[in-house]
Amino acid sequence: MDDSGTTEALIGAARAAMENAYAPYSGFKVGAAVLGESGRIFDGCNVENASYGLTVCAERNAIAKMVAAGDRSVKAAAISASSGEAAYPCGACRQVIAEFAAPDVRIYLATNEETVVCILSDLIPHAFKL
Repeated sequence: MDDSGTTEALIGAARAAMENAYAPYSGFKVGAAVLGESGRIFDGCNVENASYGLTVCAERNAIAKMVAAGDRSVKAAAISASSGEAAYPCGACRQVIAEFAAPDVRIYLATNEETVVCILSDLIPHAFKL
């Protein structure tokens, strides 16, 4: 994805979603946005639970919203966290992203100062595939 306007919209959606995160236990709010094959942007935030294992990450929420809307392919993703530092997706989210994205998909990690750009295959070089 090379369109800077779309990239900025994607990052903006991740930052806005972060504000809606439910993180009363960790205080670590995360927002994510994915660009679907339709050109639509789908956002999500982390939703914690007192039973930590039931917490759902922002990235998986954004992808679930994309799938529920009928898109099946992530063309780019952005993640923003309340820490102000680059928040890399956890292992589970990397695998879920890999289910719906090509290995060369760009993932934008928005910080307060800059945006770190990663390639999915660098984050999960040997993703599980059936």
